[in-house]
Amino acid sequence: MLPLKDENPTSTTPFVTFAIIAACALIFFGPQGGASDPNDALNFNLEYAAIPCELFTGEALSADEIENTFNGGDPAACQDGEASPARFPDKNPFLGAVTSIFLHGSIMHLLGNMWSLWIFGNNIEDRLGHVKYTVFYLVGGVVATVAHYLVQPSSTIPVVGASGAIAAIMGAYLVWFPNAPIRTIVFFFLRDITAKWFLGVWFVLQFFTGANSGVAWMAHVGGFVFGVVIGLMVRGTEFGSRNVNRSDDPMSWDSTGGAGHGPLPHPFETRRNQDTLGY
Repeated sequence: MLPLKDENPTSTTPFVTFAIIAACALIFFGPQGGASDPNDALNFNLEYAAIPCELFTGEALSADEIENTFNGGDPAACQDGEASPARFPDKNPFLGAVTSIFLHGSIMHLLGNMWSLWIFGNNIEDRLGHVKYTVFYLVGGVVATVAHYLVQPSSTIPVVGASGAIAAIMGAYLVWFPNAPIRTIVFFFLRDITAKWFLGVWFVLQFFTGANSGVAWMAHVGGFVFGVVIGLMVRGTEFGSRNVNRSDDPMSWDSTGGAGHGPLPHPFETRRNQDTLGY
């Protein structure tokens, strides 16, 4: 399934979402060097990305650990004890849990994450406000990294990508806008799928991710669960009610299943009367 857009208007400009997208793109095409030299990208990731082994030991990877991982083929070459000097001795392993949220492994990785962030992030930013949304995004990304660490504490592979933080956004979206229509390509056909079904299927599919896929699927799960929990905790409170149920906007999908101030007999009825794009 490929989401194209959601029919869920906002009332504020998503400045933070714009800034995150710009930051990720600038880092990827700039200092990370991901668009040109893979070796430069690897060294950049080793210096700035989160690595489970480093979170376990509290120290940057040693030269031997890096050698055993990338030349010896051992993805869990973590050494808890005497080791050779660190390749990047000034690295703060715990800060890497934050900086890794802004790093990506390939152009497609970057594009896929930023596309999902744009579809779902603007509504969460609209609801929380810019500052709270920023905190939610960063904490969600850190929680996702911790979830990955808990299942692979000896891994010496850098963890990069915004998908854990975006999964947190998707979890909150599920709670707050379960019936918002998501225009989706399904087997070459356009379909409108309610958010609760789209996001529910996406979540279940994470558990079927291949072991050798290179995807930190538990980070997705951890981020998503965090988003759902926070969404449930603040739903209906002043903290989580910013710009919800706007009477002047009949397409503002609230968490009760209706749009605006009143429930609709069918969640797509209003949208179908306004959009003629074929199914």
